[in-house]
Formats: sequence, structure tokens, C-alpha cells
Amino acid sequence: MPERIHPQVYSIAAHRGFADALVAGLIPRYSDSELGLARLTLLLPSTRAIRTVQEAFVRASGGGMLMPRMAVVGDLDLDETLGVLLDPLGAADIPPAVDPTRRWLRLAEILRAEMGDDAPRGSALLRLASEFAATMDRLLVEDIGPQELLEERVMGVVGDLAEHWQRAVHRFARVQAIWLAELAATGTIDAAARRNRLFDHAATQWRNNPPATPIVAAGVTSAAPALARLLRVVSELPLGAVILPDLDLSMPQDVWAELGAAGACANPGDPPFSEGDAVTHPQYHLKLLLNRMGINRAEVQQWHRKGVAAAPPERTHAISSLFLPPQASKIWVDLSAEKRRLSGVRVMETANPEEEAQAIALLIREAVSVPERRVALVTPDRPLARRVVQHLRRWNLEADDTAGRPLTLTAAGRVLLQLADIAAQRAAPVSLIAALANPLVRYGEGRGEWLRHLRALDEQLRGPRPTPGLTPVADIADEAKVADWWAEVSPILAPLCQDGSLPLAEWLNRLAAAGEALCGDALWSREDGRALAQFVEDLRLHARDVGTVLEADELHAALSDAMEGNSVRPPYGGHPRVAIYGLIESRMARADLVICAGLNEGTWPARPATDPLLAPAVLRALGVPGADFRIGLAAHDLAAALGAPDVVLSRARRDEGGPAIASRFLLRVQALLGDLLDRHVETEAVQLARALDDAPSALPYPQPEPRPDAQQRKVALSVTGLDRLRADPYQFYAGSILRLDEMDALDADPGPAWQGELAHKILEVWHKTGRPIADIAEEQLAQMHAHPLTRALWRPRLLKALEWVEGQIAADPVRIPTLFEEWGSMEWNGVTIRGRIDRLDRLEDGSYAVVDYKTGRPPSGAQVEAGYALQLGTLGLMVENGGFAKAIGKATRFEYWSLGRSDKSETGFGYVTTPIREGAKRSGIAADAFLPKAREYLDDALNRWILGDEPFTARLNPDAPGYATYDQLMRLDEWMGREQ
Repeated sequence: MPERIHPQVYSIAAHRGFADALVAGLIPRYSDSELGLARLTLLLPSTRAIRTVQEAFVRASGGGMLMPRMAVVGDLDLDETLGVLLDPLGAADIPPAVDPTRRWLRLAEILRAEMGDDAPRGSALLRLASEFAATMDRLLVEDIGPQELLEERVMGVVGDLAEHWQRAVHRFARVQAIWLAELAATGTIDAAARRNRLFDHAATQWRNNPPATPIVAAGVTSAAPALARLLRVVSELPLGAVILPDLDLSMPQDVWAELGAAGACANPGDPPFSEGDAVTHPQYHLKLLLNRMGINRAEVQQWHRKGVAAAPPERTHAISSLFLPPQASKIWVDLSAEKRRLSGVRVMETANPEEEAQAIALLIREAVSVPERRVALVTPDRPLARRVVQHLRRWNLEADDTAGRPLTLTAAGRVLLQLADIAAQRAAPVSLIAALANPLVRYGEGRGEWLRHLRALDEQLRGPRPTPGLTPVADIADEAKVADWWAEVSPILAPLCQDGSLPLAEWLNRLAAAGEALCGDALWSREDGRALAQFVEDLRLHARDVGTVLEADELHAALSDAMEGNSVRPPYGGHPRVAIYGLIESRMARADLVICAGLNEGTWPARPATDPLLAPAVLRALGVPGADFRIGLAAHDLAAALGAPDVVLSRARRDEGGPAIASRFLLRVQALLGDLLDRHVETEAVQLARALDDAPSALPYPQPEPRPDAQQRKVALSVTGLDRLRADPYQFYAGSILRLDEMDALDADPGPAWQGELAHKILEVWHKTGRPIADIAEEQLAQMHAHPLTRALWRPRLLKALEWVEGQIAADPVRIPTLFEEWGSMEWNGVTIRGRIDRLDRLEDGSYAVVDYKTGRPPSGAQVEAGYALQLGTLGLMVENGGFAKAIGKATRFEYWSLGRSDKSETGFGYVTTPIREGAKRSGIAADAFLPKAREYLDDALNRWILGDEPFTARLNPDAPGYATYDQLMRLDEWMGREQ
């Protein structure tokens, strides 16, 4: 048995800069005059750490050198990476790892069978399977098998829990046992289990046969038991060493003890983690790692070198004081200046995330103007990072976010999701237009023509949602005069628009085929397309093997969840001295200026998420670190970043949801600084950010009063336009002179205009044909492509109102309807007056009654008196002046027939009102004065605005009823209330 040596464990203090200090010490210690560092093997925590260390070697080597072999300790192919160091023949008996995608899909099927009728559907089931997989990995990392869930230490806790937690524990144990049995049958194991076996295999091999070449583990802080055993062996190799980041060697022993047991129980049988453990402290996970390695903190040595971007050593003392646990933090009162010195650290508070991003971009711009100065933005807030990237482009600075963009936010990813949404929504207008407008669709020369056709269809589709499916869209495309174009598009989308369920693999086939037919090679040719292709191929392969089946309406949610974990990184680098990191990516990295952004509770640190499957007490009994453990990791990431020479700690006082609470870490910094805080506040960047977009104050916007010339004014006037002209001249100007019509939204709720158009069309056909009114209603709803839900909601009410109209007309046989939905016109003082009369009835005395159908509330008598609702009066003038050739005579009755709800109607809908003041009515216009008054208002309107030169003043009569169609155009909020 080889002789053991004293463990070689080192710590690099935060102020030294881990990667640069590591390289500065490795080169003189392990380099060879001929082979450089080629004999050295470095075990690093991540692929990002490999790149960081490679960059540090480049900076330190000067003229170039052979780099060491670098391997990621969590790599599933670690045995192949390390080659002969692990003796592949001996490692061959470790089974391969099951693919994570296959495990996810198979767990969903196991859960479906296990839960029976209680199993959730589609995407919810897949989400539950993902949670099961994450919890399994959490246990496997800690070397905990399903049998331990049934031990007394766990069952005793389970019996005291709520019933749903008890069921959850038993279900989890059953599902994991079924899954492990399947793995055994296929000769595979879980990825986390394979990593543990690789670590144990490497530890055994190196303990029995120490390699002749040096092995160093650097920056590894995971406290997984199997990895801790491997690190212990590495530390005892003759040419081995373990180098930890920022283990606080100056912390007093009593403070170190206050962190808690950290896995080293005082008594056998005690839980590894007690409720009093300071798991949120940045040193806690390092204490846990040392305890699992069997290393005393006194055995750890300080690394003998520092990096090129090192801060003063006093910074480490201040960081140590900053994160003292509760009892020890009492010494802050008497803390010496040397141990609270934070020179070079600034605190920046902004009003909102946009201002924060702008201020950070300015700090980065200022930093890169200094030659060789490196700057890094560290934040877990990805939207904030994307904002900063966009702001930096103002100065042609391209910065790569090393955390990447979620595949769901890329153009290629959106193509797949938008097509899935078409399948889920059965070609609803919003999903249809969004998919066909994706920037990758018809990418290239033909896109302009494509968009012209798409805009025509978009305009015609606006309004209430039509009947699901592609068939109604064909009729709408014909109305939009793009039928030929739609005939090419429809076959591409047809395979997606079907009812029922399909195998997920078949859905992916159809989505990929439709995406390629729409986008061509542009869908797959860029980095996001390549990531999408890899995602589709992987998911399709395993979905076909497992037999996963999804309903169409679950497809979009399921794919969105699956794609969220895939990040896309650009294939080329940005500015060489600017880096944007997430918390994981920032580990081991260093820059001259480090900006820690998003320091709000819920962001940094993130809200601790309780495991949804196993209760916290169960996890504690099993020896699994609790949810707060990640807060300690986030604290350690901040402590490492605080070691840079210059640091800016940034937060926004508000986020998208409202006021934000400052991070507990930032509050500690402010408390530690005390009266010195004012000297550490960054204000210049905030002021510049505000000034950058600060334009001179605009003059108060006046009440609009456009004055078109006489030729522009002389337009035909509709009977409804007269009311609008008198109530709000600007609305008439915008609608009738500028001809700016309001467009409905896609998938709009059925509004008054839609309801009125439908009711008028049904009544017109009924009056002219006499056919059953219910049959006509069905035909018109079908011709308007009404969605089944809209039809179901409106049909009963509409038929009751139409039944009332039918009964009212039948009850008065001496009153003969003469005109229905008839257009007419007349010349009045040289101006054409046009209008459509809903119905004109001949009365017994030969005079006429003008009827206007309303689907809502008719105008009040007061509105008629004020001259804002004279449509009936103007139509009466047209009847008397030959505006309708088929019926000329005296108009004596004026009625609104409302189809609204009425307690007095036998059907529950429908009532008649009149603008004439008669009987007990106190408002309105007397019968003999009604038409003269209408004539007076008509002459007044024409003389002032159509034939005269009076301005079309916005909201001339603020109390008049009307729509808010043009309020934004007239900038109503900017002048209303101060127009006098």
C-alpha cells in the first residue's frame, strides 16, 4: 500500500483573483522546460471554468506554452477524458448513463400509470415528471437510494406530516423503485449515479496506484459525498493538490463553529444538518466539503501567489466581517477600520431596471475606454443582462451574455412554438399571424411580397375570432383578395390543425416539416437553428422510443417547458474586455471592474424553492441540504466578486411587479459601512443615465384645432357623422376628412359594431324575404365566421330580441314596414347628406315612422335636446326631401327599437323609446319642433365646419357621448383639464 502524505489543500483568498492566482502558482510549481504544463491534469468544476483558466494561462504565459489537460469533474465521460489516468479497462464495468430526455418522458409514463385517474394531463404531467427527475438527482448526488426513504429515521418524520406529504413520500419511493428496476433491466444508470461511480472508481485507482503525473483539483466547491472522497484522495497524491476558492482562514474558530455541524454530527444518529446551521453563510458549503473530505480547516494552507487583478488584502478581511453569522456579527460595533475597509466598492441604486441597465452600460463604456482594463457584469437577472447588451450597442460595443438566451426567445425557437400554438389554438388569428410573420419565414428576397399578402389577411381577420380551423380562413382570405397566396400556405399548416391526440414524435415531424416549408434553410442555418435541430432530434428520438402521446392543446405548453432549459450562445466573441456572467459562469472569473447587478431579494439571492415532492423535514432527515443552502452559494458568489479591485453593487428600487426589497447581502454592506456609506455611493453613472435620454421639457400640448382649407372641408356628411361633428369636431375631422379608420384587434371581443352589424343584417334579410328569423340568424353567424363560443353566447340573446321585433310588428298590422336598411342621399346647401334608414313604416294616416334599431342603450332625451343625437331627425328630413325615392312624405314618428334587456318584454329583450317629448317625459324635443330643430342643427353644423372655416376643435363638448377612438391621436391626456 503506498505511503500516505499530508493532505495538500490550499485556499485562494477572494482579493487575489482565483484564476489568475491559480495560474501564477501552477506555472512555477509544475511547468517543465520541455513539456511546459502538459504533464499536469487540472480537475475543474465546469466547461466555463476551463475557458476562464485557459484565458488566465494566455495572459500569464507571455510567449506561449503547452497547457495542462483540463477535465470537468461532472462530465459523464470523465473516464474517457482522463484516459489512462483512470485505466479505461477498469472503468468499463460502470454502466452508461440513461439519456435525461428519455428518463423525463419515461417518468411521465410511470406517473400516468401510478396515479391513474388522478394523473394530470399533457404538459402538467411532463412538468411533474421533470420535478421527479430533479428530486431524484438531488438524492443521488448525496448517495441516497430509494430504500433510505423507508428507513425508520424517515418514516418517523413522515408520520408527523400532513396527509398530502405522506402520500407524496410514498408515491416518490414507488416511482423511483419502478424506475430503478427499468434501469437495471436495460443495463443503464442515472447520470448522477454514474458520476458518483466514476468519482469512487477514480479515488480507488489513484489511492492504490498514484499517477506519476500531477493532478490538481481547482475551484471545485460541490460537497457531494462521492466528490468529496475523490478530492481527499487527490489532496493526498504525491503530486496532487486541492485548491479551494476563498476559504476564510482568518475567521476565528468560535465563529467557524457557529456555522453549525455541517454534516459532522456530534452524536451518531443525529441528522447531518440541524435547524441551527447557518446554511446561508458563504462559508457553510466549504465547511461541509471539508467535513466530508475529513480535512480540518487548520490543515488548509494559503495559496502563495496572487493574480494580476488582485485587490488589497484588507478587502478579504472586510468580506469576512461582512458575512459574519448572527452572534458573531455583534462585533461590528467595535470592528476596527482595517476589517471594514471597502475602498473600491460602490453602491448604486436606480429607480427601475431600465435605468439600472443604462447606468451599468455607462460604467462599462467608461471602463473599456481605459487600455487593458477588463470589466465584468455579474447578475442572475437575465432580462437585465439583455437590456445592458442592447444599451452597449449604442457605442458599437458587442457584449456576449455567457449564460446565453433561452431557445424559446430565439427566432428559430419561436417558429416551432408559434406553429405549436397554431395546433393548440386551431389556427386562431393571433397565433396564425404571429407564426406567418416570424422573421425567418420566407427569409430573403421574397419576404416583401409575403408580408404584403399577410397584411391583407391580417386586416381582414381583425375582429372577433372566427370558427376554428383553416376552412374559415380560406373564405376570409378570399375576401382579402389573397386566395392564391393562401392556397399555398394552407397545405403547409393543414397537418397541424386536427382534433385529438398524436404521438409527440409525429407532432415534431409535422412541426419541423411545416417550419422548413415556411422558412427553408434559414430555420436551421444559424446558431439558434442548430440548437433547435438538436433539441428536436433528441426529443423526437426518445419520444418515439417511449411512446409519448400529447393532445393538440397541450403541445405548445409542453414544448415551451422543454425548450426553456436550452440556452443558445453566439458562435463568435464580443468585446474581448467585456464579459456578462450569470452566477455560475462568474465563478473563478475576474476583472478589474466587477458590477454585481440585480441585488434585490428574490433575484440575488433567489427565493428558496421548497421541493414540491419531499417535505423539508424528510430531506433534513435524509441528510440533504435544505432550500436555504443555495442562498449560501449565492452569498459565496457575491463574496468572490467583492474581491475585485473595483466593485459596483447595483439594484433598482422597483421591478416589473412594484417596489423591490434590497438584497440581504446589500443591506449587510450598507450596515457594515455605517456612516461611511455616503462616500461609497455611485451617483455619477445614475445622473448620466438620466441625462442621456433627457430632452428639453416640451411645451404644453395645446388643444388640437385643425383648420383644413375649404376644398378639404367639403366632404359628404353621413347622418351619424352629423352627431359626431357637433359633439367632437376633431373626431369628424380624423374620420371623415383624414379617413383614419380604427382597426379592430385580432381576437377582439364582439363589440357594439359587430353586434349591430349582425343584428341589422339579420333583420334586413328577414324583412325582405319573410323567411324564419332563426334560420337567417344561423346563416349570418356562419357567414361572419363566428367562433362557436361567440355563437353560443350571443345566439340565445339575439333570437329572443329578434323574436320580440317579430312580435311587435305582427301586433300592429295597420303599420306597414316600407323600407328596410335602405341607403339614401340628399343635397343640402350644396353638401351631400347620406344615410341608411333601418326601417321606415307607413302609418295609417299616410305619414311615416322612422325606426332605428339599437343593440345597446338608445340616446337619452337630454342628448337629443343638446343636438348630439339627431340621427332620426336628419333621416326624417331626408324622407321629406326625397332622399329615399321609394318613400317620400311626411315623417311624424321617430322611434328607437332597442334589442337590449327589458323587464317589460315578454321575451326578456326589446323595448321602444322615442326622442320626442310626450306623455310624462321631461326631456326630449316636442313633436312639432323635432324636424325644425334637426334642420337648425344641420344648418348650424354645415355653416360652421363644412361651408365655414371654424376649426375642428377636439372635445368641443366634453360632456357629449362618443367613442374614444381618436383620443390618443388628439393627445387628450396632455391638455384635457387645462384647455382654458
